[in-house]
Amino acid sequence: MTGIDDLARVRTVADAVLYEGYLLYPYRSTSSKNRSRWQFGVLGPDGAADRGVGEETAMHVECLLDGDDGVVEPVLRFLQLQVRTAEARDADGFHAVPELVVADRSWLSWDEAVEVEVPLGAFAIADLAAGMSRTVPVPGGADVEELGPTGRLVRTRFPLRARVDLRATRVGDAIRIAIEVRNTTRLDEVGEPEVPARESAIRHSLVGAHLLLVARGTRFVSLLETPERFTAATAGCRQHRCYPVLAGDRGTSGTSDVVLASPIILYDHPEVAAESSGDLFDATEIDEILTLRVMTLTDDEKAQARATDPLAAELIDRCDSMGPSDMQRLHGALRDPRAYGPGADEPPTFVTPGGLVPEVPGDVPWWDPAADTSVRPHVDGVLVDGVRVAKGTLVRLRPSRRADAQDLFFAGQIARVATVHADVDGGTHVGVVLVDDPAAELHDWYGRYLYFAPDEVEPLGPVDEREENRS
Repeated sequence: MTGIDDLARVRTVADAVLYEGYLLYPYRSTSSKNRSRWQFGVLGPDGAADRGVGEETAMHVECLLDGDDGVVEPVLRFLQLQVRTAEARDADGFHAVPELVVADRSWLSWDEAVEVEVPLGAFAIADLAAGMSRTVPVPGGADVEELGPTGRLVRTRFPLRARVDLRATRVGDAIRIAIEVRNTTRLDEVGEPEVPARESAIRHSLVGAHLLLVARGTRFVSLLETPERFTAATAGCRQHRCYPVLAGDRGTSGTSDVVLASPIILYDHPEVAAESSGDLFDATEIDEILTLRVMTLTDDEKAQARATDPLAAELIDRCDSMGPSDMQRLHGALRDPRAYGPGADEPPTFVTPGGLVPEVPGDVPWWDPAADTSVRPHVDGVLVDGVRVAKGTLVRLRPSRRADAQDLFFAGQIARVATVHADVDGGTHVGVVLVDDPAAELHDWYGRYLYFAPDEVEPLGPVDEREENRS
């Protein structure tokens, strides 16, 4: 069962998804990259996509449970756009201005966002067999922040309506849970004549929409590293504009009690590095590099960022206040790549004959090939399922772990092993070329190999035993 600490970790990841791309370096409104925002998980109002002014209305996720005696608790999370208008006071009252300066501080008219989190309830799996729907009304509103006698900020939110449909279906030994989130707001009902249709559409959209699903009394099954008995059921799962990844306790291999249905590509059990000091709204960037770049902004550039958004102001202040110890923490951490918990789920350790990288004499550069004669990638091998895999061995590729999209294209294909490497972290990497690749000989000639871990390859028999080669 996921504990309080684990739930906090899951929420940290979910928040990173929620705010990804919200505001990018250099964190000011005048930057071209910050003029086109709201990139992920946008569910537009009905009619927006047809008119080419907004995104599709719905996202759909399907995931598996390993039993039917339990409860599922879905939580819908998204951002609601909030228009911040700077207004200056004159003899005729207040009027909107692009920028308001009060006491040497500046505020810009800008689009902010507020977090919306809607717990949808606890549903017994048996009750979902006939399907169930929940309506999610999100009211609009306005807040006024007085900035003295010369001006104010008016923050306006716009109403939304959404519907969440849930259904449970038995598939073999598993239960398939299907959830659809749909923005039911109609663009033609909320459009304002003086506001461009594209702006009106995003104002009435769910932004960064995603789901957290918690299971009680049952467990979710991984769709990426599925236990063998559930593979057939997994094949029938359909996703649209999001994907479910395990996010709670690791427990039994391939299962967890929490799923994150994310609009951004993630792997099971995603994490935000403990060394990260706060959100930079750009999860693919290196925190240390981005923090250093923020520190090098001029005072004027930092003032512009602070005037753009309160979250940008917090980010600038956080980076400016970081000391040497904070930067050292960002510089990196050495972790054991095999730091798994003990037990049957602990992955096997693979070691090439001859051990790992040897000690190098002090008078020999570490990159000199003469410094290392014990590691011979074209001769070394590794045991996989009791079979020695080395140069010339035929294997079937089974990408897993943190395989990227390109690796997944090679799933099930036959490859010939070319090299076996050991790295400085104690890992082993099997370099291969695809047997059916017309350029295989060329790749082998200049050493352009695909690399997989030993547990991602399945040893096969000689070439003449392959069914593909039987005449």
